[in-house]
Amino acid sequence: MPEAPKRVAIVQSNYIPWKGYFDLINSVDEFILFDDMQYTRRDWRNRNKVVAPSGVRWLTIPVEVKGRYFQAIKDTRIADSSWSTRHWKTLCFYYGGAPFFAPCAEVFEPLYLACAETRLSAINRRFLEAINELLGITTTLTWSMDYELVEGKTDRLVHLCRQARATEYLTGPGARGYLDEDAFDAAGIAVKWMSYEGYPEYSQRREPFVHDVSVLDLLFNTGAEAPRYMLSVAL
Repeated sequence: MPEAPKRVAIVQSNYIPWKGYFDLINSVDEFILFDDMQYTRRDWRNRNKVVAPSGVRWLTIPVEVKGRYFQAIKDTRIADSSWSTRHWKTLCFYYGGAPFFAPCAEVFEPLYLACAETRLSAINRRFLEAINELLGITTTLTWSMDYELVEGKTDRLVHLCRQARATEYLTGPGARGYLDEDAFDAAGIAVKWMSYEGYPEYSQRREPFVHDVSVLDLLFNTGAEAPRYMLSVAL
C-alpha cells in the first residue's frame, strides 16, 4: 500500500513568533523543531516584536553565548531568570487596555510567572504549545533530537522527512536560495512552498499596521476571533 499523505515542516524554535509561524504549523501534520541548529544572535530564537504605544519594540530573553564556538539552540541557556517577570510586566503595560488582554492573561500570566525553564528551547516550546491550543492548532510537535541526524544542509532535512514518513515537505520562501529540490524529489518527497501574502488587518491600535509582530498582538486584540486573521484556517 502507498504511504498515507503526510506533510512535514522543519523549523528552529522561535520565541512567541508571528502569526505566519503558526500558519506554517497549522498547515502540516508534524512540525519538527530544528533545535540542533546553531544559535544565531539578533534572530528570532530568543526575541520578538510587540506593539507599544510609541511603536514597535523588542522583547528579548537574555541568553548565554559561547562566542565563536558552535552552540546549538537546544543547548542555549538563560542568562537572567528575571526575564519572565520583566516581559510579563511589559506586556501588561503595552496591552493592558487591549480588548482581549484579560482573558488571554489567564493563560499567559502563569506561563510567564511560573516559568522555571533554564533552556531557551524548552521556553519556546512552552509558549508554542500554549498558543497552538488557543488557536485550535492540533499539529504534532517533535524535536529534531528525536531523530537521527546526518551531515549536509538539504540531506539532513531529507533524512528527517524520511524518518518522519513525510510525503510532502512544506517550507518558507526564505529557503529558495539554498534548498536542493532534486534531493527531495529523489527521495519521493514533494517540496511545497508556504506563502505569507494576503493577511487581513485587524484593529491594532496603531498606524500604520504592522504584520511582522508576535502573535500575542493578534491574540490580545482579537481574542477567539484570531484564527479568522490567519491564512491557514481555510486550508
